[in-house]
Amino acid sequence: MLVKTYSAAVTALEATTITIEVNLTRGTSFHLSGLADTAVKESYDRIRAAIENIGYKAPTADLTINMSPADIRKEGSGYDLPLAIGILSAYSKVEEDALKDYMMVGELGLDGKLKPVSGVLSVAIRARKEKFKGLIVPKENVREAAVVNQLEVYGMENIADVIAFLNGGENCEPTIVDTRKEFYAHQYAFDLDFADVRGQESVKRALEVAAAGGHNVILIGPPGSGKSMMAKRLPSILPPLSLAESLETTQIHSVAGILPSGTSLISQRPFRSPHHTISQVAMTGGTQKAQPGEVSLAHNGVLFCNGMI
Repeated sequence: MLVKTYSAAVTALEATTITIEVNLTRGTSFHLSGLADTAVKESYDRIRAAIENIGYKAPTADLTINMSPADIRKEGSGYDLPLAIGILSAYSKVEEDALKDYMMVGELGLDGKLKPVSGVLSVAIRARKEKFKGLIVPKENVREAAVVNQLEVYGMENIADVIAFLNGGENCEPTIVDTRKEFYAHQYAFDLDFADVRGQESVKRALEVAAAGGHNVILIGPPGSGKSMMAKRLPSILPPLSLAESLETTQIHSVAGILPSGTSLISQRPFRSPHHTISQVAMTGGTQKAQPGEVSLAHNGVLFCNGMI
C-alpha cells in the first residue's frame, strides 16, 4: 500500500515542499531514500517507540520510504511527524483521504509528544503558497505559524491528537492570531528603555543622531563607563518596525531556532552583541545548513560589536 504525506525542507529562508511516500509490503526490513541526514534516518527508532507508547502496535512489515524531491538534502527531526503518520496510514490506522490537505512538521518524543522545531514560519508560508488547507505543528510553534493568514494552523500536544484529528474523531479549532493587533500592542513595550539613562548627555546626543540618520557609531571608553548599557537601549529610539520588517525579522529568527516559545511576531528591533572571540562563520552565517549568523540576526536592528576594534 502506498501513502503520501507532506512536509517541507527549509533552506536559508525558503521552504521547499517535501512529499513523503510510504510503501508497505510483506517483510521485515526498512528502507529510507531521499538524501536524508542522520537525524532523519534515526527517526524510525523514535517513531516505533512513540507509536507503541500511545497504544498502537508498530508495523512488522517491509517499509520503503522515499522523500521527494530526492536531490534536496533533508535535515533535522521535523520530519518525525509526517513519517509517523505516513507509516500509520499505510498500516490502515489513519485515514488516507485527509492527508492530501495538510502539511505537517514536528519532532516526536519517545512518549509520543510533539516537540518544537525551527523554521515553522517559512513552512507555513510555503503551505499557503502550495494551497494546502492546513498545517499541523507542535503546540509551541502554533502562534508562530498562525501569523500566516488564509491557512488553518493546528497546534498538537502529541501524535495521538493528530491521529484523532485526521480520523475525524476530534474537532480541533485552528489557532487564529490577529497579526496587526499583536504587532502594535507590543511595539513599544521595551525591557531596556533609552529614557532610563541619566546623565551622559553628549553620548546620548551622539546616539540620537546615529539613530535618526541610520549611521554607524563607535563608543570608546573604559570598562564600566556605560557603553554596553547605552547600546542595549539604542533599539528603543530607532524608528518602529514596519509589519513587513517584523515578518522578515521573525522569519530569520525562526529559521535560526531562537524564536521564544509562544511568540507570534517580533515587534521590536533586535539587538545582537556577539562575543569578541566569535568566528567568522558564526558572525556572517552560512555553512552547509545556510544558518543565519549574527549579522543576519541583527537585520533591521542593532549589531553591537563589543571589543572587536
